[in-house]
Amino acid sequence: MKKNQAQRSLNKSAETIGAAIMAGIAGTIAITISQMIEMKITDRKAGTGAANAVEKTLQIYPQPGTKKRFTKEIHWVYGTSWGLVRGLLSAFGINKWVATAIHFGAITGAAMAIAPLEGQPPVKEWTSKKIGIDLLHHAVYALITGCVFDAIVNDKISRT
Repeated sequence: MKKNQAQRSLNKSAETIGAAIMAGIAGTIAITISQMIEMKITDRKAGTGAANAVEKTLQIYPQPGTKKRFTKEIHWVYGTSWGLVRGLLSAFGINKWVATAIHFGAITGAAMAIAPLEGQPPVKEWTSKKIGIDLLHHAVYALITGCVFDAIVNDKISRT
């Protein structure tokens, strides 16, 4: 009996991790599209802030001439890994919109905290327009990640 319970617990953990990774990928796709649209509208160029932050904090440096690609890779790893936080919230019993709201706050707070590491000024020096754009992008990410996670988990529940 204990072996079956342990196996079910392990299976549920693996399913939650898988759903969280898939949701993180979906959220990263969504925020990437959101940023691409915004950059077209505002005529903003893609930066290398993510690479700058990794260089400063982890002392990991891209090969010469590959900083833009390195930035994109970090963007995808970072966004996908934040999906795991959404899964963790659910694993602790925080579900749906409450988990999505907490997730949004955590993502936004982290992004604003690391902004100086990316070469940006501290948040207190941002314009209201920049804050609004940042909030919009992170809302898109959190909403899509949460909806995809919940859809995967709910689909699994309805099939069992």
